[in-house]
Amino acid sequence: MANESVPLIELRQVSKQFGQAPGGLLQRLGLRQPRPVTRAVEGVDLRIARGEVVGLVGESGCGKSTLGRMVAGLLPASSGSVSVDGQPMESLSSSERLKVQMVFQDPYASLNPRLRVDRIVGEGALRQGLTDAGGFDDYVSAQLRRAGLSPQLRQRYPHQFSGGQRQRIGIARALAVQPQLLVCDESVAALDVSIQAQILNLFMDLREQLGLTYLFISHDLGVVEHLCDRVVVMYLGRVVESATVDELFARANHPYTQALLAQIPRFELRRSQYQAIRGEIPSPLNPPSGCHFHPRCPHATARCREQAPALLQVSPGHFSACHLNS
Repeated sequence: MANESVPLIELRQVSKQFGQAPGGLLQRLGLRQPRPVTRAVEGVDLRIARGEVVGLVGESGCGKSTLGRMVAGLLPASSGSVSVDGQPMESLSSSERLKVQMVFQDPYASLNPRLRVDRIVGEGALRQGLTDAGGFDDYVSAQLRRAGLSPQLRQRYPHQFSGGQRQRIGIARALAVQPQLLVCDESVAALDVSIQAQILNLFMDLREQLGLTYLFISHDLGVVEHLCDRVVVMYLGRVVESATVDELFARANHPYTQALLAQIPRFELRRSQYQAIRGEIPSPLNPPSGCHFHPRCPHATARCREQAPALLQVSPGHFSACHLNS
């Protein structure tokens, strides 16, 4: 019996850097320049309770996909700790790692084109002993049916399906190993709007049927508002705000979150002039000092350029990293 007081996923001061490697003899002798280091994620804390749907949002390049892959165990953290059910990720057995599965953004690239659908969906379950050779076809058929696909399609190859159908195959593959949490990385971004709605409704139905927990990564705040219980906002590798959906959309605290919400298309504001966030997101190879958002923030002060703000509680369950709060 799982301990309900222990979060399903807990990240403590997790960071991820790319390009950091021993320089070897030539670098130590000064004959080769050090490799540039990409700071994709910096000191992130995150807790996801059972049954919760957490939205992770931010502009492209903010580190949300990297964070999602660390949650799913596909990337090791450079520092900090990732725990599943209170156990360190690195200590989990192969069967325990199945608790967290990922649904990828691109339904075309995430499926092996050389395998038929039955092998794509059922291979992991077969290897983990969740089914046997005798019950394989029935098991795969049940997974496809749950994902909204006909079991009669299980002998086809991925290229014979539409984008929405391929995404359903990816969902069936993830569910086949009976996970507790799905990391959905922009999993509807590559689909037509009508198909997006079908996949989102499928996610909501599966949550009710299976008691699933979700980390839903998206740049579409309209989708996040519709689907999620809580929202975590990232900017250049750091969490800048976290709150329930209702609280964040009604009373966003951080200037970056306010700017993101101002860009959501609204019917009642259709005649107003659109204003993009000033400037471009800086490179993670050379992030700004202090608050990473200060070069684009209309409220930036000298303190913002020198000191990184801490993520502090501004109201019950609402956290923000901004010097305006102190």
